[in-house]
Amino acid sequence: MIPARSAPLLDCSVADLLDRLAAKQPAPGGGGAAAITAAMAAGLLGMAVRFSTAQLVDSPGRAAYADRVRNQVAALAERDAEAYGVVLTAFALPREPDPDVRRRQIRRALERAAQVPAEIAEVASGIAIEAVEVAQRGNPNLRGDAFAAATLAVAAARSAAELVRINVELGKLGGDLADRAAHAADTAATAVAALGSHTTS
Repeated sequence: MIPARSAPLLDCSVADLLDRLAAKQPAPGGGGAAAITAAMAAGLLGMAVRFSTAQLVDSPGRAAYADRVRNQVAALAERDAEAYGVVLTAFALPREPDPDVRRRQIRRALERAAQVPAEIAEVASGIAIEAVEVAQRGNPNLRGDAFAAATLAVAAARSAAELVRINVELGKLGGDLADRAAHAADTAATAVAALGSHTTS
């Protein structure tokens, strides 16, 4: 049974969340999945940091950062679903008698729908970069967890950046939002690629 759409995503069990992602319904979709993946990455980062007090003198501050961004990006999952709902509502508006009103509504909705995954991409990128540093300098027994955090965060950033690109192109929004999101994802991917290269060398 698919949980009611009105139930907040963060109140769902893992099984219910997976059912909602798989259901034939518009949201949660890619943006929500990216946000939750980034939150999971931040959770792993927090765990790796808490096991690294002997290696990282600033571990309390790093743990606080991991907790803060986990809560921040998890909340974006719900915001993404809401933003997508606004887009669907705008596209459902009648074309007549004033098609310009509909076009403006759609553009505004797509602007909002692009801003949320852009924020996901930037937060996820920060998580990835921090996780790379913890993998390099933290408790070696938690290196695998920190590497998993970094890799998940890159996946979230890349996914979110692509959603930004799609919304920007669809709405002909212009500006640098898509470039910013892509840059955030690329920066994170480069950091993780360098870590993986170091691991195998």
